[in-house]
Amino acid sequence: MSGLRSWRRTHSCGELNAKEAGEMVSLAGWVHNWRNHGGVIFIDLRDKAGITQLVFNPTSDPQLAKRAAQLRHEFVISVTGEVNLRPAEMANPKMKTGDIEVAVKELTVLNESSTPPLHINDPEQSESEELRLRYRYLDLRRPALQRNILFRHSVSMEARKFLWEQGFSEIETPILMKSTPEGARDFLVPSRTNRGRFYALPQSPQTYKQILMVSGFERYFQVARCFRDEDLRADRQPEFTQIDAELSFIDEQDIYEIFEGLMKTVFSKCLSVDIETPFRKMSYEEAFCTYGSDKPDLRFDLPIHDIAPVFKNSSFKVFSSVLENKGHIAAICSGDSAKFSRKQIDKLTALVAQYGAKGLVWLRVRDDKAVEGPSAKFFTDEEIAALLKTVGAKPGDMIFAVAADKKVCYTSLGQLRLELARVNDLIVPGEYKFVWVNKFPLFEYSDEEQRYTSVHHPFTAPLEEDIELLEGDEYYKARSRAYDLVLNGTEIGGGSIRIHQRALQMKTFELLGIDEARAKEKFGFLIQALSYGAPPHGGIALGLDRLIMLMLELESIREVIPFPKTTAGISPMDNAPDKVSQEQLKELGLSLLEE
Repeated sequence: MSGLRSWRRTHSCGELNAKEAGEMVSLAGWVHNWRNHGGVIFIDLRDKAGITQLVFNPTSDPQLAKRAAQLRHEFVISVTGEVNLRPAEMANPKMKTGDIEVAVKELTVLNESSTPPLHINDPEQSESEELRLRYRYLDLRRPALQRNILFRHSVSMEARKFLWEQGFSEIETPILMKSTPEGARDFLVPSRTNRGRFYALPQSPQTYKQILMVSGFERYFQVARCFRDEDLRADRQPEFTQIDAELSFIDEQDIYEIFEGLMKTVFSKCLSVDIETPFRKMSYEEAFCTYGSDKPDLRFDLPIHDIAPVFKNSSFKVFSSVLENKGHIAAICSGDSAKFSRKQIDKLTALVAQYGAKGLVWLRVRDDKAVEGPSAKFFTDEEIAALLKTVGAKPGDMIFAVAADKKVCYTSLGQLRLELARVNDLIVPGEYKFVWVNKFPLFEYSDEEQRYTSVHHPFTAPLEEDIELLEGDEYYKARSRAYDLVLNGTEIGGGSIRIHQRALQMKTFELLGIDEARAKEKFGFLIQALSYGAPPHGGIALGLDRLIMLMLELESIREVIPFPKTTAGISPMDNAPDKVSQEQLKELGLSLLEE
């Protein structure tokens, strides 16, 4: 085995350029690619910093060239050689090291490699995700994936520096905590030393960071690991990371200003993109009724219009019956109606049906501003004129309308809006549109639980002007002091001003069906803390994984997490979750039910 001195490198594979021409250098890394051109061996050598082209010329050293011909993908090697300028016609302007190559004088094979099951030099990453995750240690060698992970590091560091400069203290909170009844399902951890009792992994540090505010730290943050036992999707994992923060003696405007500054900083430092501030702000009601979503994508227009007033006296039964039942009628106006064949319209109709809509009314606007479509014959000239004015239609446009209850009407049109943007190529790559959505409902009715639950969590404060509603029968109409930060149609963070007074917190628990005994059992430490002079406070948690995914314009957070799980919550590389022995279960006082 070679000693350290024989292969210690002088440079990385990503830093050499024309300035080093004529120098003797030593490099080490993996064989990324190799080519044999008439006996001259070209090797692309890769390390974390980049790729450098090596040349083994048989006219200079036939034995060395012969050894180089035996190298294969992913062999780990060390070389010493002279930096030469490439011929002008052979330079590669796309590479940092594209102006030079290293004429190798010495070669050491540090480790051979079996034939990899993944093509590390395949930029398309064409293998199945299951195979990629099974051999994640090889997948992570890919330059693109390494760039993602290193970019994540840079964002984390810039966020930390920014928050330090804003007077925040980085404080860790427990990973083993008490299970609480609100939010997603907890991951439970049995205690060996306290048999029959369980810890929970934190869904977020929520209660602890509130306790830190009661304790007087005023500005806390951490890059926190969080765990939720819920069904997975492209932007969700059972374990994830958030930039978690809590502040005392602040209101919503303080949160907006500080965390807009954070976004502006990380985009500038890490992407060289200038984000315009302040961000747009809109209420939940405006977002839902204008864009059909509480996380609107503002990279394109296509607003939803309330057209119920236009058809309040309509003889069109589809519309009149919905209005009689206090439903809603709304529409989207899309350009270039020539794009929409009957087959495409049928696809759009099937799309809104997935969200509960019983049909999709469509109209083409002709050159004379008249309309055509299966439903056009049911509308008067006055109704058509008012409709075109309300939605801002012009000749050549297409109007799509849905009549249903409020939730179905706007949710289905919100999904239609996203599909129309895709069909009409309205989304420009490299564009970042932020918006704060606030004034959410404090409560929402759960059909599953047959009761009202918290839209965010039970520690969210109501709007000052809505506190009196909590004493009446229409308490469910109260709005909250919650806010979400949305980027390009994806929620990347959320938070709220918290309840800091014990009486108001107990009233909220009561309205959620959590009696005093249960509240004290699950949240007694926090309720007690609120009795000892808790300051006004609030916070936010930003999803680091989602933020990185959106900054890099990727489709899945699994591309920015070193060791993610599959959509089934499985790690193919190490086969987690796995079975444990009966001895381990017995030690914990557990037994498994028969399947």
